[in-house]
Amino acid sequence: MSDEIKTEEAGTDNNQEEKTEKVDSYLFMDGAKEGFYIGIENILPAMVLGYVIIRFLELTGLVNLIGKVFAPVMGIFGLPGEAAIVLMSAFFAKAAGEATAANLYAAGTINAAQATILVVPCMLMGTLVGHYARIVLVAGTNPKYRSHLLGLPILLSLVGMLGMRGIMMLMGYM
Repeated sequence: MSDEIKTEEAGTDNNQEEKTEKVDSYLFMDGAKEGFYIGIENILPAMVLGYVIIRFLELTGLVNLIGKVFAPVMGIFGLPGEAAIVLMSAFFAKAAGEATAANLYAAGTINAAQATILVVPCMLMGTLVGHYARIVLVAGTNPKYRSHLLGLPILLSLVGMLGMRGIMMLMGYM
């Protein structure tokens, strides 16, 4: 009789494992589906935006003008003036900044070390405008602190770019 009970318990454990496996596979598929839609709905449009911005600036000749205007400031970070376009793109969408950096790299405007430096602001201040509007304004953050919430990621990006430039120099890439 005790063998029958053990067999029934073992059968229950097997059923539980099957249910867990089914739940896990559904969770995985739901996560994969959600990730796919995030890529299609959010990342892809931002990357297209980055490409369109660069192309527009190239066709209008504004890339050269921006490069000349921002060359002294961007030079502090070991970057050409044209790299300011990446910061402008990233300010609106993280993926747009990254796509802009990739386009500048593909065009030969920046090298791999400079593209690495530009990853920092893309990550730290990417989509800042959208996050600011969705979180800070909607949440009703105290207006006294709003400039801090907008300025801090920018400051951290600048410090991060200096740090990454130092790392690239220590590694001999610059």
